Amino acid sequence: MPMPPDARPYRRTDIFTEATVPNALLKVHSTKQEVWALIHVLEGQLLYRITDPTQPARTELLTPETPPGVIEPVILHEVAPLGPVRFYVEFHRRA
Repeated sequence: MPMPPDARPYRRTDIFTEATVPNALLKVHSTKQEVWALIHVLEGQLLYRITDPTQPARTELLTPETPPGVIEPVILHEVAPLGPVRFYVEFHRRA
């Protein structure tokens, strides 16, 4: 499901590195109902894996050159740094 056109950012995380990324993001987790998120990679490479059993398994390689990774509401996912990386997550909900 793509992010709705009326979704607006309301919060973002600090910038994480491979050393500071919270363990919770490295394990399977989800956003809340009606909350989308974008993973913005500023430097390096980050794997974004969708692991939800209701979705086709998918892995995306995110870099500064790729579009942000889109996290859909309540879909199980995880991330994994591939070496040095800097990224943040921006949360969105409908206006």
